[in-house]
Amino acid sequence: MNRHMITHISGRAQVSAAQAEAVLRLFDEGATVPFIARYRKEATGELDEVKIVEIRDARDVYEALEQRREAVLSSLKERELLTEELEAAVTKAETLNALEDIYLPYRPKRRTRGMAAKEAGLEPLAQRILHLGTQKAAGCSTEELLKEAGGYLHQEQKITTAEEALAGARDIIAEMINETKDIRQELRELFEKRGIISSKVVSVKKKD
Repeated sequence: MNRHMITHISGRAQVSAAQAEAVLRLFDEGATVPFIARYRKEATGELDEVKIVEIRDARDVYEALEQRREAVLSSLKERELLTEELEAAVTKAETLNALEDIYLPYRPKRRTRGMAAKEAGLEPLAQRILHLGTQKAAGCSTEELLKEAGGYLHQEQKITTAEEALAGARDIIAEMINETKDIRQELRELFEKRGIISSKVVSVKKKD
């Protein structure tokens, strides 16, 4: 039981470090949630069952995070991708989501349309579009962009028209955006704050 784990769990459960450590030690000794809540109030500072369960669940989350962190670091080392900067970012990740966002660009993946577009030599076109921003702001018309895309045709990769070249560039841009951790976090927060969940009965079950 290390101090980092205690700090992480106490923060997640919103209890003091001493309370978190006391509850975890009781769990390690085989105590159950009802037993701790009823008979160990002096050790936990009068924590109720709800808080004790939160501490137990926070430990499960912490252990899952540490196991995944170890697996990520091992994978990066084996493929010789681990830099000091990347190792520091992985080590500092406080949630599974944050850890996975950091690892996403380096995770082994199946072949994608973006990969195929890069192999066809369309990455410079994708970078060009990103630098232009919007066509209106850059003063670049659709016709001009199509003309530029026409220089990236690749018969072997079946990029035979400017429109196909632009489509491939868009695939590359989509992957780049998807693998940007700051954007993923902003979208996650947006859905959390403004997302709306709705449900309805499927037609075949309306009678039931």
